[in-house]
Amino acid sequence: RQVIIVKEAQDLSRTIEKLVSYAENPQPTTLLVVCYKYKKLDKRKKLYKALNKEGVLFEGKKLYDNQISPWIIRTLKSQGYGITQKASHMLAEFLGSDLGKVSNELNKLKLILPKGTEITPEHIEENIGISKDFNNFELQNAIGEKNKLKAHRIINYFSQNPKDNPIVLTSALLFSFFSKLLQVHSLSNINDKSVATALGISPYFSKDYITAARNYSMRDSSKAISLLRVMDLKSKGVDSNAIPSGDLLKEFLVKIMD
Repeated sequence: RQVIIVKEAQDLSRTIEKLVSYAENPQPTTLLVVCYKYKKLDKRKKLYKALNKEGVLFEGKKLYDNQISPWIIRTLKSQGYGITQKASHMLAEFLGSDLGKVSNELNKLKLILPKGTEITPEHIEENIGISKDFNNFELQNAIGEKNKLKAHRIINYFSQNPKDNPIVLTSALLFSFFSKLLQVHSLSNINDKSVATALGISPYFSKDYITAARNYSMRDSSKAISLLRVMDLKSKGVDSNAIPSGDLLKEFLVKIMD
């Protein structure tokens, strides 16, 4: 079949209805793909109704942050690769929800590693440059476990590499972590399944939140969120004189873990 792709169709919003006559009588030898990005095609228009009747309408919604790690696992599995839970979480935490960026990094790994490989944190560290021991995921776990030594080691590493470990990203992750702890404390029955369902995470990570909930009460979690708010403001220069990000994180650790 002849394939015709209309890219950036959202920029044709004033004239796109001209496709109605074709959409109502499409050529059987042609596959027409209309890529409407960042916006939604108006469901009230004739074009939407014609496409829905004669073709296929697919809406690719942006994934939430907690859906990125499972997406990485599914994508690699479909391509003949495996990946550990920790490695997938490292990629999700470091690369965010931009699937284009995530896909590019996965393609790099597939060029280097043979099909059938289970991708590990070591592979991520060697080929993408994300430290398997000093990252926000490990900091979150160290704080959750109240492992002061490990947490301070990670903060020291962040202090020496501030560009690769921006405090804005760290504070956002920790805010999400303690917000989820409040959700855990609100559960009537706390177990792997109930925590995973409530937080929308893999049961593999439930134990981390259950452990943290034992170490931090609901009041402690609320205090942590309040401290993170203050830290975020200070990191942006509000009521502070350019305090180094490492010092702000150390102050937070002392106040929340002691």
